[in-house]
Amino acid sequence: MTQSNFVENLQKYADLAVGTGIDVIPGDTVYIQIAVDQAPLARLLTAAAYKRGAAEVLVQWNDDTIKRLDMQNKADDRLFNIPDYIPAEFDYWLSHDAKRITVISADPDNLKGIDADRVAKYNDAFGKAYSKLINAISSNKISWTIIAAASPKWAQKVFPEAKDADEAVDLLWTEIFKTTRIDQVDPAAAWKKHDETLREKAAWLNEEQFDHLHYMAPGTDLVVGLPKHHIWEGAGSFNPKGQEFMANMPTEEVFTAPDARRIDGTVRSTKPLAYAGNILEGMHFTFKDGQVVEAHADEGDAVLQNLLKIQGARSLGEVSLVPDPSPISQSGITFFNTLFDENASDHMALGQAYPFSIEGGVDMTEEELIQAGLNRSETHVDFMMGSANMNIDGIKADGTVKPIFRNGDWA
Repeated sequence: MTQSNFVENLQKYADLAVGTGIDVIPGDTVYIQIAVDQAPLARLLTAAAYKRGAAEVLVQWNDDTIKRLDMQNKADDRLFNIPDYIPAEFDYWLSHDAKRITVISADPDNLKGIDADRVAKYNDAFGKAYSKLINAISSNKISWTIIAAASPKWAQKVFPEAKDADEAVDLLWTEIFKTTRIDQVDPAAAWKKHDETLREKAAWLNEEQFDHLHYMAPGTDLVVGLPKHHIWEGAGSFNPKGQEFMANMPTEEVFTAPDARRIDGTVRSTKPLAYAGNILEGMHFTFKDGQVVEAHADEGDAVLQNLLKIQGARSLGEVSLVPDPSPISQSGITFFNTLFDENASDHMALGQAYPFSIEGGVDMTEEELIQAGLNRSETHVDFMMGSANMNIDGIKADGTVKPIFRNGDWA
């Protein structure tokens, strides 16, 4: 790393994730999911959490190379049967209201060339083992945040023009620090101001209570119904104890859940999607009565078709609004990473809806959530479909139309 202030910035980054990200307080259990080559950041995150009084910090390591080797070689009866100790670990975290920091740095092409059916079958098995934890996360029953760290293969995918891996990693860390406001004098204060700005947008949308949205752009003509008493959120969220956390860092979106029964029309993706160790590009979806009835990807179609086989993946669980003038969009960089690319573009998610997206949703049963129109699934995969050409109208139950976006920006 050649940046003269890298060590200082990495410390600020760890402090921000532990503080603004999940707001660690004395007595907390914290778990960190991170790659082995990001050990320096893991140590800083652990130290920062203990400094704020955490009772314990647990680290779950991962490794791209081993993940690929497993997918290629592990016996089927072992790969597709998740051992009991893994959900037991998840249960331990839940029993202690553990706060989660997930650090993403994976090579977007790590599983390219691996049999898509094999990867999908593993993801399905792991999703079932993960379901109790993912339901707690999607209901904001625990505090959680997702941040990123630069790795050589990811960096070179983003910056192929860099002279070598070291330069690419430098460039990617620069963008990570910029988009998470680490380059500002007081990152925490900058995040507080940003949080307030997005809350203002969400408050307006909540007051309007549109019945449905109409998305219009080249390749997209989609009508998305919204549930009664839906809630738009932006930036910060709150756990049951009233503690605020930032689920995504960076974030530029306001979002809610659609009515999964009322989605009709066509939508085209506008950015690549990194999913299951593969890159999917040029995705086209046709919806009828809330379900995908036709789908195709110009690249990675087999992976997309396997994704759509997952229970609930043929409907939407999230719709979000991101203005094209957002800093990540204006950077002109495709990050091949949903955490960043979804904050450069309006996006939607196939799969699970967040229960907190409707009034009283976190206290509803699965059956009540379905009756309210929220999609239930074992997956949640965002894809980007916004652009500078996107127009969005909000339509009320009485037919009143109000412009929300014009030419990719707030109207």
